[in-house]
Amino acid sequence: MTEREATEEMASPSADPFHEALLALDGVSAVVMEQDERVVHVERTQLLSLMRVLNADPRFAFEQCMDICGVDWPERVERFDVVYQLLSLTRNDRLRVIVATDEERPVPSVTPIWPGTSWWEREVWDLFGVHFDGLVDHRRILTDYGFEGHPLRKDFPLTGHVELRYDEDEKRVVYDRVALTQEFRHFDFLSPWEAVTTLPGDEKAQRKTGSSS
Repeated sequence: MTEREATEEMASPSADPFHEALLALDGVSAVVMEQDERVVHVERTQLLSLMRVLNADPRFAFEQCMDICGVDWPERVERFDVVYQLLSLTRNDRLRVIVATDEERPVPSVTPIWPGTSWWEREVWDLFGVHFDGLVDHRRILTDYGFEGHPLRKDFPLTGHVELRYDEDEKRVVYDRVALTQEFRHFDFLSPWEAVTTLPGDEKAQRKTGSSS
């Protein structure tokens, strides 16, 4: 077997010892390898039961949920991905679990399995507006309690909706609607070197070329 064939065999799903076991679990719609990392796509309604299996079954033994984040795909009907990063200390292995949802349908909370994930679920709610069924505390965690909207959505305005300022008369910080003092400026992002057609010293080279001819 050549080195290339060995590499292709290692990258194939059949070479992954957990591929078939994961694919056989209820709620798993796909198992893929991306950049040498195993990724599982899961049906939203089966998420909590699947996570229990991944946590408790010794074949998987993913004891820790290291992170939860969101991704916004506005062109999709289910525009949000909620991404879970799992870690198995027993087997020194990692797994990425992805579930899709929209603005209305909630994702089951995994806090019954990993209580500390409530912080990350609050972040996803705060920044993307994804609801979590079973999350006791839906307070904002990164933005202010009076914040309007969810700032990591792709359709959130760059300027936001409100701005803060200190009011000298009221002696406190107050909210105002955003008022731009100037129009947006458009930049062409060209390198300054691309805009320069001649450089100091070019005239010497031209004179030398002319004299030699």
